Amino acid sequence: MALTTEQVEIGRRNFMKAMAGVPPLVAFGAAAMIRGPIKGGPVKAALIGSGAQGKVLLGQCRKEVIDLKAICDINPQMRKEAVEGAVKSGWPQPHEYDDWRDMLRKEDLEAVLIATPLWTHANITVGCLNAGKHVLCEKMMAYDLEGCKRMIETAKKNNLVLEIGLNRFYSPNYQAAYDHVIKAGLLGDIYYARLVYHRNSSWRRDKPLPTPGYDPSQWGYKDWEHLRNWRLYREYSRGLVAELGAHQISMTNKFFDSMPTAVYGTGGIYRYKDGREVNDHVYATFEYPNDRTATFTSIQSNELEHYYEQFMGTKGTLILRGESESLLFNEEDDKATNVEVSKKTSNPVLDASESRIADAAGRTVSGANNAPASSGGGEQGADRLVPYQIEIAGFCSAIRTGSPLQCGPEQALKTTAACLTANEAIEKKTRLEVPQV
Repeated sequence: MALTTEQVEIGRRNFMKAMAGVPPLVAFGAAAMIRGPIKGGPVKAALIGSGAQGKVLLGQCRKEVIDLKAICDINPQMRKEAVEGAVKSGWPQPHEYDDWRDMLRKEDLEAVLIATPLWTHANITVGCLNAGKHVLCEKMMAYDLEGCKRMIETAKKNNLVLEIGLNRFYSPNYQAAYDHVIKAGLLGDIYYARLVYHRNSSWRRDKPLPTPGYDPSQWGYKDWEHLRNWRLYREYSRGLVAELGAHQISMTNKFFDSMPTAVYGTGGIYRYKDGREVNDHVYATFEYPNDRTATFTSIQSNELEHYYEQFMGTKGTLILRGESESLLFNEEDDKATNVEVSKKTSNPVLDASESRIADAAGRTVSGANNAPASSGGGEQGADRLVPYQIEIAGFCSAIRTGSPLQCGPEQALKTTAACLTANEAIEKKTRLEVPQV
């Protein structure tokens, strides 16, 4: 949805009215978490996976909460870049590894951050948990439900913290909308949510070999093409629904206080017939309890609407465009949500992890590892990288103080079940029941 400047201003004003008497957005659970662990000092940790998303995580690790000991990646060029970035940001030079098992044997670690390709999540997470390390693993949780369940069972068996990087659970923007719009009943009865993630790009990456003769086959990849573009191959990836939809579906589950019961879909490889195996256009309709429906569309042929979540109720409409803005429209406001074309805003919080290497990578919220996040700056005062910083600090606080996780693996499991069922429904072009996990 593209709105006129006037409509955006109306939506912003209405949202801020709903926040009347509430502290700035960063105060919604953010301030306490950003302070970091109350006792015990920084958590000794390592990063596994230093690609675009790994660099985003690394850029949001603050020295008050993380003592970075090592960086592990099978790609020597990306690993070198991450180490150099860490040193440039003032960290002592972390040790380098290409094998996470070797790293666990040699390093004195309490926790690991995992930002590797999806198909590796379960095995690496379970290995780290069995080695006695707490784990923050990027979304989607795992390649299949069996992997998710192994992760949960292993964390419980070892009494360790396991968090999944669905960082919108840590977003002040989304928390404000949930607490002061959704729970407050300002939208009335909600029957429909529209989830959109549209781009006009191939998702293909054309990076050269990191070193002459580099062979990733020892790590489970057929060749360099399959490693650099793992998102395009079904052996390693679950495609657009997993990489993009997981964020939006997880928030819909939270806002609807339920998980979908069924999904039907369609899609295909319509534009980029370049040897990829995952669809470049997907359309899924999720059925929720209480007569609620959510549609998710992700296309790679047009980016006018870009991305947003739109929750439509009998009294109003809430539009969330990542960390950049929250808009609230009342039904009586002269049909304020009529669609017209206006300029699009970008959001490196999401862009960095799924579509392009944004300037989010390797950058802290304030531009320095030790500076606190600002409650000002950015649209509506919500810095676009605040959720990552809060997520990591919250993970460390859970380790040190036992504070509750905002997402947790059980919520991530439900999101994974919905995404996997959507992919199957799209493949079969039919309606399927979603496993209630």
